[in-house]
Amino acid sequence: MTFSDTDFDYLTTIVAEAAAKEILPRFRNLSTDDISEKTSAIDLVTEADLLAEKHITAALKARFPTALIVGEEAYEADKSVVPALADAELAFTIDPVDGTFNFAAGLPVFGTIVAVVANGQTIASVIHDPVLGDTITAARGAGAFLRRPTGQARRLSVAPAAPLSAMTGAISWGYMDEPDRTRITTNLAKTRIAFALNCSAYEYWMVASGKWHFISHSKLMPWDHLAGVLVHQEAGGYTAKFDGTPYRPGETTGGIISAPDEDSWHIIRREIIGA
Repeated sequence: MTFSDTDFDYLTTIVAEAAAKEILPRFRNLSTDDISEKTSAIDLVTEADLLAEKHITAALKARFPTALIVGEEAYEADKSVVPALADAELAFTIDPVDGTFNFAAGLPVFGTIVAVVANGQTIASVIHDPVLGDTITAARGAGAFLRRPTGQARRLSVAPAAPLSAMTGAISWGYMDEPDRTRITTNLAKTRIAFALNCSAYEYWMVASGKWHFISHSKLMPWDHLAGVLVHQEAGGYTAKFDGTPYRPGETTGGIISAPDEDSWHIIRREIIGA
């Protein structure tokens, strides 16, 4: 089973359609009945998440009937789909509204993330901003691009390496357990400034476009990270798990760091993540 340039165009189109039809009309228009907690008060699902995932899933199944579809919301019903990513001939991961807490709060820092996986490798990525209409795309070996609704496209590049004291970035410490949580938040004071967006879509956008130097996460659900890691790599960056191994489809543990280069990665691993 192949995934062509025409298929990539189809994917970006259906992601934008889902955003325009199911996500944007509900932004700042949700009632309390449209928002539910999953595991906690900061882990939410809304009507927009469910309907956008349904829209994208149906369109993918129509074009790729034998492909594995791994949606964040559908995962709750069948958790075996994530390990299956490692061996799937063709698969798609979908995060319909990444940054749901922000979305539900009316903060325009959220996005739709879709990754294309083939035979254990992420081969294409789409990260779409429903509010601005901008889309980041990446294809393995072909670079990462910011595409505007006007048709303009700009190739993305990561930030140049910098001393730790001059670095900017984000580490998703809110989902970490102690003592890691306290150690890492304390160590972030060694950087120039650290942010917390609670949105992988925007975090990968920032690090792949050179606005930040680094990002890091301990929770590795595929719909949050497969697309972004490919974008970052195609923008010239270096990503690895905390133990130095590559991050692969099907993995959910181990933590990852994305940095401008391998030396910067080692600095973040040693000075920020620590023991």
